[in-house]
Amino acid sequence: MFLKILDRLEEVLIGSLMAAATVITFATVVHRFLSGIPALQDYTDRIDFGWSQELCIYMFIWVAKFGAAYGVRTGIHVGVDVLVNRLPPGARRTMVLFSLAAGALFTGIVGTLGTNFVWRIGHTEQTTPDMEIPVWIVYLAIPLGSYLMCFRFLQVAWGYWTTGHLPARDHAHVDGVPTVEGVDPVQLGREGGPA
Repeated sequence: MFLKILDRLEEVLIGSLMAAATVITFATVVHRFLSGIPALQDYTDRIDFGWSQELCIYMFIWVAKFGAAYGVRTGIHVGVDVLVNRLPPGARRTMVLFSLAAGALFTGIVGTLGTNFVWRIGHTEQTTPDMEIPVWIVYLAIPLGSYLMCFRFLQVAWGYWTTGHLPARDHAHVDGVPTVEGVDPVQLGREGGPA
């Protein structure tokens, strides 16, 4: 139950931040365009979008940190596994578990260093340039995203340890488009069409 809530929260956070950043960026572009029309300048000058670029940057930082954790959970990170796949099954299993443990250790260290940094900067009065919000709120993405990614590495490692399977994504599959049984889309693309 906890994992389902966490998964959904992660997806909602990523999707909401991306959608909000897109809407804000679109509104800023429209505002800039309308500001160039002399008849509308009196109205557009009353609206200040000076904060929008800064906010969108912060939103995408949060998306990147939480998106990386989502990537670990779903298996969409790119990995070079040519040599690992050529190893015997026992050595491959050891190498995969070692890689996942190394990822968990690294992100755990980054999360701890990020927590220390946020704690120290939280005791200052630093604010962001345009929005003037406390800087520690922006940097909170580092420990939260890193610890979530560490948890996801451990979650994937546990799943691999118990089942022998890693999360994987079929990059040829498109959501909403039904797959045709017995047709390999990779082979189909190489041949240039159906046989």
